[in-house]
Amino acid sequence: MSATASRRVSRSVSRAYDEVAVGEELPALPIPLTRTMIVATALASRDYQDVHHDPALAEERGSKDVFMNILTTNGLVDRYVTSWAGPAARVKAIRIRLGAPNHPGDTMVLTGTVSAKHDDRHRVEIAVRGVNAIGPHVTGTVVVELPAGREQGGAA
Repeated sequence: MSATASRRVSRSVSRAYDEVAVGEELPALPIPLTRTMIVATALASRDYQDVHHDPALAEERGSKDVFMNILTTNGLVDRYVTSWAGPAARVKAIRIRLGAPNHPGDTMVLTGTVSAKHDDRHRVEIAVRGVNAIGPHVTGTVVVELPAGREQGGAA
């Protein structure tokens, strides 16, 4: 990722609820999908299903190769939204649905749009989508609670 893209996604200052607008688009985040990443994140999340680390067994079960597990996808979606929202944001809900598998050698591009705001608790809903060469890998909604006004956060 370029330094400019990294600055757009990673924030040391949190988004304030009053500065977010419905329809606002989050910057796209391309994520290269390496075999090491897919295997390491499956093992790190204690998902020992062979389809996430053994190419021969994954193929035997009908996949073209190993593929990313849902826990990794969930973590990447969380990272994407919280990097945009800043360190004072609190994730209140992540609701995702998987589609096309993420295989090694591809790139998944995460995008998001602010789809709703809830004034009573300073919550923002973000429609998230992650697409690879096959099609949509993940679609869903993330709800974050933001500070009412601009606050300084920790280092990102």
